[in-house]
Amino acid sequence: MNLFKRAWWRLRSHPGKTVMLIGLFFVICTLVLSGFLIRSAAARAADSAKNSVGAVATMQLDLDAYLASGKGAEGDGGRPGMIGADADLPRSLVDRICESSVVAQCNYTKDGVSAPTDQVGLHQPVPAPTGQDTGGVDFFKADGVRDLESVKDFRNGDSKLVSGTGITSDSASDMVVIEERVAKDNHLEVGDRIRLNANIQNPDGRLSTKETAFVVGGIYRNSTADPGTYVPPIQAPSNQIYVTPDGATRLDGKKLDAGGGVVKSATFTLRDPGDLDRLKKDAKAAGADLTVFPLSVNDKQYRTLVGPITKTADFASLTVWLVAVAGTVILALIIASNMRERRKEMGILLSLGEKKPKLLGQHLVEVVACAVLATGFAAAGSQFIAQAVGDQLLAGQVSSAEDAAAGQGPQPDLADPTGGANKEDTPGAEPIDSIDIELGAGDIGAIGATGLGIAALATVVPGIRILRLNPRDILTKGE
Repeated sequence: MNLFKRAWWRLRSHPGKTVMLIGLFFVICTLVLSGFLIRSAAARAADSAKNSVGAVATMQLDLDAYLASGKGAEGDGGRPGMIGADADLPRSLVDRICESSVVAQCNYTKDGVSAPTDQVGLHQPVPAPTGQDTGGVDFFKADGVRDLESVKDFRNGDSKLVSGTGITSDSASDMVVIEERVAKDNHLEVGDRIRLNANIQNPDGRLSTKETAFVVGGIYRNSTADPGTYVPPIQAPSNQIYVTPDGATRLDGKKLDAGGGVVKSATFTLRDPGDLDRLKKDAKAAGADLTVFPLSVNDKQYRTLVGPITKTADFASLTVWLVAVAGTVILALIIASNMRERRKEMGILLSLGEKKPKLLGQHLVEVVACAVLATGFAAAGSQFIAQAVGDQLLAGQVSSAEDAAAGQGPQPDLADPTGGANKEDTPGAEPIDSIDIELGAGDIGAIGATGLGIAALATVVPGIRILRLNPRDILTKGE
């Protein structure tokens, strides 16, 4: 009798065992396919987050590396000890790096201050207490920016332009944007030419000022109301002015060369967090000394987004392996027990001249038939099961991540002597809290191959004993 007919007869004559095998395969295939689907959905979500967020690489002066390199002015003992002009980060260099194909967006800033002049005075609604020395705080805070709209206060809506235009990469070097209260106090409008005091560091260490010309390109309004008590002018939001990086360089008393001014730090938003090495190559090609001006990547936002979903995918992968291994072992034990029960049938068939490989093939056909049916049932229901299980697992990981973040609190950067006060913040990132399960032909093919592999392994391993025995041994042995 043909082995396929015998397999079909066996499955029909023992419906209980057939249903049991199909049910066991259904559980195994459902769990394995759900793991595949969760892992695939997590990978798609991580790729989407990678493309939308990327990572931010920062370039700024490493003071220790600068002094160790022997650059700078000579200090006491004939050793480098002072910061020279070669510690400045040229804007033109940063602009060349911004043209790298791996950079999605770039920005740079330069902090500075400007003393008031007779033409432009500070907004100070509450005067300083009698006798208090205000010599070190009676300044405008003048920040050089490449893009005004990327500044924190404008991005979150605390400040907005009321007239004129904001600073962009194409703005003239003498453009300045001032706060509305300062404009009203000094009767200034967009287009007016004003003078601001630049602070000049003299060779003898003394500071002097020099009036520098600017043009009011925009006026903005800050939503913070005037305080009812004295606040140092440099800390008042109304005394915050914005200039271009070249303008901030001029307020430092430095002359602009052919390449423009200098910046304090530059940030590059990468299209992919893995593109840092390519960015470093492009920066070297542009002429950057990465020893003195290193590039460090901050992928915190990307890690915050994909952290929980990555852990969920890892758990799903572990589940796939555990279920596959455990399912193979359980099936092998069941099939081995089934073969012991059918030893007389096998002995008779062998004595009638049936080949051992065909006899093993009959068992394999029976198990594979059950596996094929179970795979079809699993494919019909796994998408819904995977969606429910994936959402629950991801919700737990998101909750754990939020609890961990709340317990840690803000982490200071010990390398920044200002405690991070001068750093431009980055938008907060919420972890990915949902996944979209999609069942495709590739997933069905993967679970089909896995199911067939488990069926073959669970059948062949215990079936090896059949190939080693002769009919007489099978019929006479009790086991």
